[in-house]
Amino acid sequence: MQKVAHIVGAGISGLSAAVRLANANFKVCLYEATQQAGGRCRSYFDAATNLTIDNGNHLLLSGNHHALAYARSIGTEAGLVGPKRAQFPFVDVSTGKRWQLDLGDGRLPLWVFDSARRVPDTSLRDYLALMPLIWSSPSRLVGDAIPCEGVLYQRLVQPLLLAALNVDPPGGSAGLAGAVVRETLLAGGQACRPLIAREGLSAVLVEPAIKLLQGKGADIRFSQELRGFGSVADRVSELKFGEQAISLAPSDVVVLAVPPRPAASLLPGLKTPSKFRAIVNAHFRFEPPKDLPAILGVVGGLVEWLFTFPQRLSITISGADRLVDMPREELAHAIWRDICQAAGITAELPPWQIVRERRATFEATPEQNALRPGAVTAFKNLFLAGDWTDTGVPATIEGSARSGNRAADLILAMRQI
Repeated sequence: MQKVAHIVGAGISGLSAAVRLANANFKVCLYEATQQAGGRCRSYFDAATNLTIDNGNHLLLSGNHHALAYARSIGTEAGLVGPKRAQFPFVDVSTGKRWQLDLGDGRLPLWVFDSARRVPDTSLRDYLALMPLIWSSPSRLVGDAIPCEGVLYQRLVQPLLLAALNVDPPGGSAGLAGAVVRETLLAGGQACRPLIAREGLSAVLVEPAIKLLQGKGADIRFSQELRGFGSVADRVSELKFGEQAISLAPSDVVVLAVPPRPAASLLPGLKTPSKFRAIVNAHFRFEPPKDLPAILGVVGGLVEWLFTFPQRLSITISGADRLVDMPREELAHAIWRDICQAAGITAELPPWQIVRERRATFEATPEQNALRPGAVTAFKNLFLAGDWTDTGVPATIEGSARSGNRAADLILAMRQI
């Protein structure tokens, strides 16, 4: 008899669990509270720019093994594109200085021994000073583990960790920062090649997963918000969606892949992160200069990362709580000034769109990281997934895919008992 897996939440966490279980011959029932899949990783048509844009600019690295395995499982790994070599061009808009970090394509971080490939004006000793971060405890602060000053910090460490942690690095969890460094920079250039979904997040990471699930007979329901559980002893026996209730067979399993706030309301007593940080993304309808790289690191200004797409320039600003209430027009002009300096262009403000996500990620501090729950719950057939659960890495697409895989693997292990 085919077992049934009920997946609540159709973000990347829920989709990765659903795909893994569907491929293991489970009957999948997927429920999503909104009218579309993808959560904080999706695309939509924007009337202001007359373009399809993403609700966030998500950068993956070739060392994000869970995210790439997820893309491979839905047949879209080729849709994640980037340079053949792990090279990161940077510009300091306050000085005009430009440089390129060249991590190569090997399995060891040998680039740190080559002054031509390192960050300009840095020495090997600067990189060795980062070693305490690599195996730090999650309860330790980044600022207590490494020096948060100097050229290397300003030109590489700060933008890298700010993008990963979404908090000002000195106050972030050194354990989470160390996990990022171990899985990317310390693994050599082969783990650091930047990858983006040039055709859009939904086209590469969401819609193909829905299509695969439908092809395997999954029951997919949108506008279905879970309001509560029914339980018998130590098992979930019922899913309550407003006026509708779905009874579960004794062999049915549930993956709860929703944000922390609804998860905590559905499971009283569940510890979850309670503090969050904002991310600002902005999109401008403008044909990129032909010599502009696909991804450009920007320091010394408001913008942190500049992405080029067909007919569009997009930026990301992490740790952006200070910007969420800034007047939109004023913010758009400030961002466009940075883009013009970084890209070397002169142009009036083109059609634009600002996307401000107030609760983009949990606050990646030791205090909040300690509140992340594991995948197992008090109910034997209910498992948690989400980038806010205890994945060992910050709240990223990699963390989302890892959490979905973890929940699915626990379910598959149950079947073998």
